Amino acid sequence: MTTHFNQPQKRQAEFFMPPNLLKEKAGSGGLSEDILLKAQKLLEENTVDFEPLANVYLDSLMQGIETAKGYAPSDDVEQTLSLMIYPAMQLKANGGMFHYTLVTSIANKLVQFLEVIDEPDVHAVEIILAFHTTLRAVIQGKIKGDGGVHGHNLLDALDEACTRYFNQTPDVIMI
Repeated sequence: MTTHFNQPQKRQAEFFMPPNLLKEKAGSGGLSEDILLKAQKLLEENTVDFEPLANVYLDSLMQGIETAKGYAPSDDVEQTLSLMIYPAMQLKANGGMFHYTLVTSIANKLVQFLEVIDEPDVHAVEIILAFHTTLRAVIQGKIKGDGGVHGHNLLDALDEACTRYFNQTPDVIMI
């Protein structure tokens, strides 16, 4: 069984494969090396600004956080968490395409955390807010790539907060 932060995974983000309409029209078969190289070059030379798209997902994540702040045991925990998992997955998926690999790494850690928490208690929400704040800072600061030493330090700090969440009593969690 996969574990995150030494915890058994309680849920897994679902991947939905949309129908490939182009493939249905064109049929099956491989792509030529030339087409693949052109596509790779296009991705590498992408100059589209990621910030507007990222802000849509950050706003959606914040709406999920606001919902989680009002979470009660009678609420559907999976529905509540999915409101945060979906935008985190989108940030994870799109970060690398726009050369924001640090965003992808941070969002990946957030997804891992959301996959193993029991419920969005006040301490979990604080950690999720820390992820949101960090993601927003990286995106607004236009920190592309892995962020170097500072990026690794940010990622380590978030990882440590998640680990402390599971290893300590909730009263002593420090972000």
